[in-house]
Amino acid sequence: MNKKYFISLSIAAALTIGSLPTLGTTANAHSSVEDLKKQQDDISSKKEEINGKIDEKKSEINQNINKQQEIQTQIAEISTKLKDTENKIAEKTKEIDETTAEINKLKEEIEVLKKKIEERNELLKERARAIQEKGGSANYLDVLLGADSFGDFINRVTAVNTIVSADKKIMDEQKRDQAELEKKQEEVEAKLAELESTKASLESLKQDLDSQKAQKAELFKQLEAQQASLEVEKKDLQKESDELSKMEHQLEGEIQAEQARLAELARQREIERKRQAEAEAAKRAAAQQQATTSSSGGSSSAPAETAPSAPVSAGAWTSPASGTITTNFGWDVLNGKKRFHYGTDIAARGSVPISAAADGYVIKSHYSSSYGNVVYITHSINGQTFTTVYAHMASSSVSTGQAVNKGDRIGYMGNTGYSFGQHLHFELHAGSWNASKSNAVNPRQYINF
Repeated sequence: MNKKYFISLSIAAALTIGSLPTLGTTANAHSSVEDLKKQQDDISSKKEEINGKIDEKKSEINQNINKQQEIQTQIAEISTKLKDTENKIAEKTKEIDETTAEINKLKEEIEVLKKKIEERNELLKERARAIQEKGGSANYLDVLLGADSFGDFINRVTAVNTIVSADKKIMDEQKRDQAELEKKQEEVEAKLAELESTKASLESLKQDLDSQKAQKAELFKQLEAQQASLEVEKKDLQKESDELSKMEHQLEGEIQAEQARLAELARQREIERKRQAEAEAAKRAAAQQQATTSSSGGSSSAPAETAPSAPVSAGAWTSPASGTITTNFGWDVLNGKKRFHYGTDIAARGSVPISAAADGYVIKSHYSSSYGNVVYITHSINGQTFTTVYAHMASSSVSTGQAVNKGDRIGYMGNTGYSFGQHLHFELHAGSWNASKSNAVNPRQYINF
């Protein structure tokens, strides 16, 4: 990644973060949990994107380090070859020096040999002139014919043979020395040429290795600079991720505060409902006593009580929908895999209304990829906070922050989100809802389905 692209990326990230709503105090602003969750989801998405880029930078840095190590290994190999080549050059230089010394010595020998050849040439010339002046081979015949006796003849023959043999020897030595001189010259010159060629090849190899080493060193330098740049980019991205984490934590605090505020409203509502119920009971008791006192003794029948509308039950809780229980709370198998089911599934056909399981306040009503159309309601029952969840609804008829009574219609059963057929996935949490669902309890502990 080049530097211009990284700067553009950083500016875009800053603008994106800047475009998110300023995080204020929930107690003052009373932002809905749904809005806060949306902000949190936006920040989480951005943080995930930033963390992905951090991972990319880490991968690039690791690749860079591997390349540096590879280059260092190559430089070491080239350095070894260079050392070996320099040693061979030194050896060849020594051999060239020795051969040059040998050539110089041979030149001295050649000079001596040249003098011998010259002397022999002169001797042969003298011999040739003498023979020419005295008539050549006929002169030897006169010598032989001039013998006084047979013994003298033999002596003369021996002398002539000696002279002829000496001349032949001189001529043979002359040819041999000349051939030896030419051979030595050829051998030494060939050896010197071979050494010079080998040395030139080695010097060319050394030059090439020097060039390779320089290129590798430059590449290593570039990789070091690139790594430093990548480290800076990763640090900047990490800083952005840390800032997003702070915003996430702040939003989480605001979400909890808003949930607590709604739970407190539910608690106050419960207290007020109990107070009103007690006042109504006292009023009915007083009226009944007054009616008894003013009675003339005739019997009177009490008016019949109107039964609650189905499926609303008496007490603090009621079933959220009519239908068949298809999956209970606890361990079960989904798509061949064992999993823990944190709620109770109720299935039915047709247009099936869904009711609030107890009095409370809607803390969130939205659509998610997993729960589909889902409503979260906080309740206060005998001073304890509960949260109920209604998932996979076809539609929702309540909004965030809205007060609901037990049995109020909040939507209709559906098949939205990660669902396999029309049903209501109902969860009950003893406390606030969280992603790990650590507060989830079996709804059958409180509700008779």
